[in-house]
Amino acid sequence: MIENSLAITLTFIVYLVGMLAIGYVAYKRTTSSSDYFLGGRSLGPWPAALSAGASDMSGWLLLGLPGYAYLAGFEAIWLSGGLLAGFWLNWLFMAKRLRTYTIVSNDSLTLPEFFANRFRDNSKLLQTISAFFILLFFLFYTSSGLVAGGKLFETVFGLNYSWAVIIGTICVISYTLFGGFLAVSWTDLVQGLLMAAALLIVPVVALTSGDTDVGIFAGMKATNPELLNMFTGTDGSPLGWIAIVSLVAWGLGYFGQPHILARFAAVRSNKDIPTARRIAVIWSGASQIGALFVGFAGLMYVNANMGGQIDDAETIFMVLVNALFHPIVAGVLLAAILAAVMSTADSQLLVSSSALAEDFYKALFKKDASQQDIVRVGRAGVIVISLIALSLALSPDNTVLGLVSYAWAGFGAAFGPALLLALYWKRMTRNGALAGIVVGGLTVVLWKQFGGGLFDVYEIVPGVLFSTAAIVIATLAGGEPDADVQAEYEAMENNLDNDGDIPVTARH
Repeated sequence: MIENSLAITLTFIVYLVGMLAIGYVAYKRTTSSSDYFLGGRSLGPWPAALSAGASDMSGWLLLGLPGYAYLAGFEAIWLSGGLLAGFWLNWLFMAKRLRTYTIVSNDSLTLPEFFANRFRDNSKLLQTISAFFILLFFLFYTSSGLVAGGKLFETVFGLNYSWAVIIGTICVISYTLFGGFLAVSWTDLVQGLLMAAALLIVPVVALTSGDTDVGIFAGMKATNPELLNMFTGTDGSPLGWIAIVSLVAWGLGYFGQPHILARFAAVRSNKDIPTARRIAVIWSGASQIGALFVGFAGLMYVNANMGGQIDDAETIFMVLVNALFHPIVAGVLLAAILAAVMSTADSQLLVSSSALAEDFYKALFKKDASQQDIVRVGRAGVIVISLIALSLALSPDNTVLGLVSYAWAGFGAAFGPALLLALYWKRMTRNGALAGIVVGGLTVVLWKQFGGGLFDVYEIVPGVLFSTAAIVIATLAGGEPDADVQAEYEAMENNLDNDGDIPVTARH
């Protein structure tokens, strides 16, 4: 347990009050479902970039990745490198087209609604199936954030784990519930800067402290020389192609993450996207390097001062902060963990609630629902989904990395291939999209149930491959798409030629 000083407690209170203030300001500006779910498509390059990054990385960046680097050494570089490459490619290939096409496709506010409008699926089957997979995998993803928050409050304040998770859940709900997308995006800007600063400051201080001045690489070699080898496991055995492919393949997941893709759709202009991309990639690269070195430096500190053992590797960031910084500074740095948790969990709750409100309530039950009704249903959805995710997070045996890996694979396989081909392949049909989403999602669920041999490969790899094959086969077997579907695609292409800056009110 980290010493529960008054300074740390006050820092957390000030931080939470600041986030709630931002949520209240955003609440006053939220009048429609477009405002609540996409912020009225008004994000500039800085909030778009840092919101995409902060909502992506979550507590995983300050707990999961440093913990993995602490345990695995340079092997973690494969994971980080794959993520950074996927992050950049996602901005490069998806952002401009997705923003433009969601506007052209009847101003689609959610990913399921986009699929339905893109393929003129009046049956709403495609929209409903997409929303189902979003709700399924976001329950696990949101739970990972609540687990991270629980570990934070448990470690910092010595709370019982269950109460720690409950308090963290209340913190997340409090401003997501009222402010919607604007609250999430504006707080992500603040939280993203705080996360990056913490990840760069902590390893620098740790590596220049007297306890670890032997040098990080010399210390890692003395602990276990295999920690300095990207191609060898910590036990000295070759890492193997399955392990390397599985780590790098994390980058494939970016193309199907609804909470990240929503930031692309919410950018105010296509002209802002190149600037936002550069900001986002620099932030992500710097933050991941910092996270890796938190793990490496933590290994040195634990070996020098704690007998080489720690109860939970995912708390290494908190251990270093408590040991190396004054309580006031420690409070600020520990608040970065809460920032990471809140910045992702709120985004996930918002996308899940939009699936309930737009893709179930409005699409299936009340097509003439007013804007106020949709927002009310969305806010109610935040509470319901939070409670279900809370029930999953209450098991103290859960790890942040484990929960994230499952949800990440599910989204990447279910939506990544379908969305990429929907944006780049004019020939694609509604049946192809439906087959890809179902096959990709089910592959991840089923693959996870087996183990050994080829089944040890990360489930996103077979999920993406089988999903892509299903899309191509179902599309080619079903004949040419309807003329109006092809016209919709051509309208997108024409708007891209004009830089894509069409008015948000434009409807095809």
